[in-house]
Amino acid sequence: MPLARSLSVTSLSGLDEWDEEFELEDAVLFEIAWEVANKVGGIYTVIQTKARMTAEEWGENYFLVGPYVESNVRTQVELIEPTNPVLKRTIDKMNASGCKVYFGRWLIEGSPYVVLIDVGFTAWSLDRWKSELWDLCAIGVPWFDREANDAVLFGFLTAWLLGEYAAQSEDPPHIVAQFHEWLAGLGLVLCRQRQLAVATIFTTHATLLGRYLCAGNVDFYNNLAEFNVDKEAGDRQIYHRYCLERAAAHCAHVFTTVSQITAIEAEFLLKRKPDIVTPNGLNVKKFSAMHEFQNLHAQSKSRIQEFVRGHFYGNLDFNLDKCLFLFIAGRYEFSNKGADIFLEALARLNYLLRVNHSDVTVITFFIMPARTNNFNVETLKGQAVRKQLWDTAQTVKERFGKKLYESLLVGQLPDVSKMLDKEDFTIMKRAIFATQRQCQPPVCTHNMLEDSSDPILNCVRRIGLFNSSADRVKIIFHPEFLSSTSPLLPMDYEEFVRGCHLGVFPSYYEPWGYTPAECTVMGIPSISTNLSGFGCFMEEHIADPSAYGIYILDRRYKGVDESCNQLTSFLFQFCKQSRRQRIIQRNRTERLSDLLDWRYLGRYYIAARHMALAKAFPDTYVYDPQEPSSASGFRYPRPASVPPSPALSRHSSPHHSEGEDNEEDERYDEELEAEKDRVNIRQPYTISVKGKTVLGGNGSGEDEASEKN
Repeated sequence: MPLARSLSVTSLSGLDEWDEEFELEDAVLFEIAWEVANKVGGIYTVIQTKARMTAEEWGENYFLVGPYVESNVRTQVELIEPTNPVLKRTIDKMNASGCKVYFGRWLIEGSPYVVLIDVGFTAWSLDRWKSELWDLCAIGVPWFDREANDAVLFGFLTAWLLGEYAAQSEDPPHIVAQFHEWLAGLGLVLCRQRQLAVATIFTTHATLLGRYLCAGNVDFYNNLAEFNVDKEAGDRQIYHRYCLERAAAHCAHVFTTVSQITAIEAEFLLKRKPDIVTPNGLNVKKFSAMHEFQNLHAQSKSRIQEFVRGHFYGNLDFNLDKCLFLFIAGRYEFSNKGADIFLEALARLNYLLRVNHSDVTVITFFIMPARTNNFNVETLKGQAVRKQLWDTAQTVKERFGKKLYESLLVGQLPDVSKMLDKEDFTIMKRAIFATQRQCQPPVCTHNMLEDSSDPILNCVRRIGLFNSSADRVKIIFHPEFLSSTSPLLPMDYEEFVRGCHLGVFPSYYEPWGYTPAECTVMGIPSISTNLSGFGCFMEEHIADPSAYGIYILDRRYKGVDESCNQLTSFLFQFCKQSRRQRIIQRNRTERLSDLLDWRYLGRYYIAARHMALAKAFPDTYVYDPQEPSSASGFRYPRPASVPPSPALSRHSSPHHSEGEDNEEDERYDEELEAEKDRVNIRQPYTISVKGKTVLGGNGSGEDEASEKN
């Protein structure tokens, strides 16, 4: 049964400390997901980054459970003998019964233990387990749905693992099992059906039906209460998957989602209100000095500029020092990720920059993987021409330097007219002629397999942004994930993000949104929406998000055209900022990284586990959360250097008038502003478990906690 209310993320200190010490000595945590040591999507990032904090809290009693994928195990997992005698007996018993279960350490931060189950090895039991699933739950899984078949095998095997662990324990253990997404959900349903003594948590990172409905261009959020969920799932041939997800949500002791917007979605589509929202975090590594991450931005930006020099050779008629790099990245879902509205806004921005005779050039990167067969020849040629020009310049420089050196040796000032001879001019002219181009710079860096039907390329054709000299907005579509080994743009994703000026993620369907969160941690401003979990979270915790470089686009209460105009306005205002204003804004953005640290957000997972233990074992554990007061928690105020009202007709990001530089120099004090923000962030509290300190959630900021953190 769900609680009458959900704990809100409105206040990070809304989770009170236990009235008495919370003993985890005989409790064991199993965290079960298809993406344990198996990168498929964003859940992998959640589990990987959270593992260190969870391992610190639970120590030797924390086990991640996932599928055995040999290619991943070779590079990510160190296979060892189980250190827990009960788990060793459990695995030995399962292996003797026809399973293949492996144990090891996942080679990530925290080095958590992993139990990996080879689902393919037990495929011989699939038909029998499907029949049992039908008899127990009346859920039929079609033979052709391989992903659902894997979910059935994985679910029965994880339930077997938990049941066997309980049976092999001499004293009845207090087992907590957290299941992520529908692929792992069947194991939870079976635990409850078999009445295993397990405290269960089900976390949905996005509802299946919600993702399918949004992909079909449905007016999703305005019609949530109207959908016939069974019919909609059946029409999309995912009814069996939907049933597995909904059953897991209803059977769990505690049901959680990753954001408030997904909580609303789950309440209507899965018919259960989440008990608690567990936002996604990151492991934030702070720099000892503020200028360090600014230096990294400058270094990465110079590498992107090198790529741009090659890509636009022969058409490099814009000033790279007045060039802004924007990007959008993620799964190639044209409408869900907001690429459609972004392209339309870029066309409008191009018009505004041209009519206002702006000297700013905007280069926008679309990093979305699509089907390709190779690099574009023209794109590769551009990088080769750039390298050839560089080599030519180095050759002429060496010849010039040698003559200059010899002239100075004999005590004479050089005759500049004789420093470069005819051969030098010939070499340079040949290099200049090589940069001549008969076509415009390509929009796409690769040869697309489905060029004529590609949504991004078709939209580019419609709006007419072909990287012509007259356009102030240029587009580069890179349909592959970035890699430091690429011959085209040899940068990894983190380095590329650091070199950009703005991340744009105008998503229509985004349960959380790791891309803008990663931008924030790296000090890069971003545009998100009030339909993404990240955007809603920032709106709740920052009085004026845009003052900190977090622009929230309204896609929930405005029409498409209004939202597009708002996005265009955000982009145009950003283009009007001076270099100094952007530096100030990056400093402010980077300070928000504390909000996204697992040290703070991990307390919600702690609360969910405490709540599940109290429900499953009421005689041993008690959990009585108090309603957080409206004054508790923290909320970033407007920065001191930003006017408190729109009376001065300025945007809420740093000032826009070059004539006001002197005034802003006096008003802006980076250290003072940063110190005020630090006061607004409560320190993570600590709780003692088995003689060691782990993170908890009252956020009281007491001296002891501050010293240990």
